Amino acid sequence: MAVELTPAQISEIIEMALSDHISFTQISAQHGVTPDEIKAIMRKQLKPGSYRTWRKRVRDFGDRREHYK
Repeated sequence: MAVELTPAQISEIIEMALSDHISFTQISAQHGVTPDEIKAIMRKQLKPGSYRTWRKRVRDFGDRREHYK
């Protein structure tokens, strides 16, 4: 990861990523992390089942709205 993040920043990224109203682009602009880094943070911090559920929701929503995450 190119940017060293504090636990507070990681917590904020997770909260933002779990929100259905904030895109990866917005998270990247605020914290300087790429979408792949966001996914890596989520994979590391969430339980495996929670991560899979989150990824499925992001993918399904993205199929319906092109600019979403």
